[in-house]
Amino acid sequence: MGAARTRGGTDGGMRSGRRRAVPWLVLGLWVAVLAIAAPFASQLSDVQRDRAVDYLPASADSTQVAKIQDRLPGGEATEMVVVYHRDTGLTAADKATAADQIAGIASAHPLTDRPSGIPSEDGTTLMYPVASTEPGQDEEARDALVGAVREIAEGGDGLSVDVGGAGALATDAGEVYNSLDGPLLYTTAAVVALLLILIYRSPFLWLVPLAVAGMADYLSMGVAYGLNQWFGTSVSGQSTGIMTILVFGVGTDYALLLVSRYREELRRIERPRDAMLAALRGCGPAVLASSGTVAAGLLCLLAADLNSSRGMGPLGTVGVLCALAAMLTLLPAILVLLGRRVFWPLVPRYGSTPKARKSLFTAMGGSAERRPRAVLVGGALLLGALALGSLNLPGTLKQEDSFTSKPEAIAAMETLAAAYPERGTQPITVITPTDGADAALAEARDTRGVVSAERGRSGDGWTELTLLASAPPQSAAETATIEDLRDRLDGSYVGGPSAQQIDLEDTNARDTVIVVPLVLLSVLLILVVLLRSLVAPLILVTAVVAVWGAALGIGGLVFGPLFGFEGTDPGLGLLSFVFLVALGVDYGIFLMHRMREESLHGAEPTRAALTALRTTGGVIASAGLVLAATFAVLTSMPMVQLVELGFVIAVGVLLDTFLVRTYLVTSASVALRRRLWWPGRLSRGPEEPAPAGEREPVGV
Repeated sequence: MGAARTRGGTDGGMRSGRRRAVPWLVLGLWVAVLAIAAPFASQLSDVQRDRAVDYLPASADSTQVAKIQDRLPGGEATEMVVVYHRDTGLTAADKATAADQIAGIASAHPLTDRPSGIPSEDGTTLMYPVASTEPGQDEEARDALVGAVREIAEGGDGLSVDVGGAGALATDAGEVYNSLDGPLLYTTAAVVALLLILIYRSPFLWLVPLAVAGMADYLSMGVAYGLNQWFGTSVSGQSTGIMTILVFGVGTDYALLLVSRYREELRRIERPRDAMLAALRGCGPAVLASSGTVAAGLLCLLAADLNSSRGMGPLGTVGVLCALAAMLTLLPAILVLLGRRVFWPLVPRYGSTPKARKSLFTAMGGSAERRPRAVLVGGALLLGALALGSLNLPGTLKQEDSFTSKPEAIAAMETLAAAYPERGTQPITVITPTDGADAALAEARDTRGVVSAERGRSGDGWTELTLLASAPPQSAAETATIEDLRDRLDGSYVGGPSAQQIDLEDTNARDTVIVVPLVLLSVLLILVVLLRSLVAPLILVTAVVAVWGAALGIGGLVFGPLFGFEGTDPGLGLLSFVFLVALGVDYGIFLMHRMREESLHGAEPTRAALTALRTTGGVIASAGLVLAATFAVLTSMPMVQLVELGFVIAVGVLLDTFLVRTYLVTSASVALRRRLWWPGRLSRGPEEPAPAGEREPVGV
């Protein structure tokens, strides 16, 4: 018997030792994984592409033009416009200076045509279209060429000289996107750190989830680089920025849920590692379901034809899954190793009971219990009224209005728009088969709205034509000219900056029709499987669609009147819908999962709904604040499309957190009672309480 006890004690000690070694093993594995990912993560910026072709729809005319230009002699041309302007009118000396500088540009760089100046009618402005196919026309070479032209073209003494055009605009946009990585990461980390300090009220605890989120972000960069190399996934400044936002926002949400449950279990279980296992069993299934919903929604973007949207789907999914892996493995390991002291000064003592407090969510639950239908009607009317604001959204965002600041290319475009109000100032490019180039050139010259058409380069069976419209860029008249050209020039492709904008609008409209139903269907199916009901998933999906409409409506009320934006990004509706549906359903999962658990344990429907709100409301509120704050970081960026996207998502998350999920969904649950779970078994009557040891995992 003594030997048996000795062996049992030895075996128990060995098992205990192995359990203690598990956190160290997890930590070691993460160190190894990050070491492997480091070389790839550092190269992500090298494969980031922000050319127009990287954002354009894959099947559009303008995309084909850009691709064929790459195969022509010299590759894709860098098109610029050098703009000379004096408010009081150009002098003879100004014109001589302009001619000398343009000659200097032509002698230093190979140009497709000899530039000729086009004066404005009022005599204040002179523009020189300049295009070069200097060898090695990748992004670095393009930026170097634009920089060299700007060094030669200089003004002074009242003469302003700006270099604009598609090439210069691409360079300025690239500089903006390249400058986002550092500020975006630091600002996001700072915002998350501040909120975690306020939530946890601990000088140490906030560092742990923040550091883990940073490691997850680094891992996601390495995985994103791998996707680019192995599968050709497009990587842009916009998609990498959104990926970072998702890692910190979603990852911190998962951390809040896990830490909240871990704190609760520490009061009930003596050993931290056992308490962590209980916490993972409790909130792990809901977190997995939540991340699966977000990933499924984002992957629906693969059905989009727009390159920028389609590339954002895989990268956003990578961010969510890396955050999930870190928060369910690395974060628990570190918390177990640090023990209870990481919660100082509010250490959860074993056997202690937290102080009971009357919370906001208890009061909200009481209101929902007394007048559930009145709350539902009032909330629906409020969301509907807010959604009407979307009718006030400004029109399509033009290129010159896409920056919150004013880079040189935009200054040039504004000068041209004022000096040439009734004339085209940027070329329309036509790529036509060489054997029919003469006929296409004649047809183009006969097209209404075309004032000039010249034959350009030829190669690989294609010929480039350069056209100029009589109407200003991105006007209705120029759009009609481009559409006429596409109708008349059979077998040819019509591109250029204005054609690209047309294709962006058309493709976003097409993608919305395809992607939105896919997102709704995938999210609905996941919710049906998770909640074993049809009614509850329909309520959650309807609620999140209402939130999206209300958030867009608030955007319509502030974008023009308050922010001064002149247009709305064509992709705002689709991207904001995908993110708000995928992310918003998260909180519905946490709330409904707890509600279902309470019902399984015999609570009557109203009590189950109020208990779920009381126990999950605080964590949902904290998670919603963090997620909204991380997306709000985008509003400090210098690109209008990022500001608009960040604002709509942040406002939508706040509406979802403090009105819809916690108040309206609870009211709907109280009003519907057991019908909420139809046709599942919970809808058919009281259930026998499950044994204590067989409790179903909950969300928080």
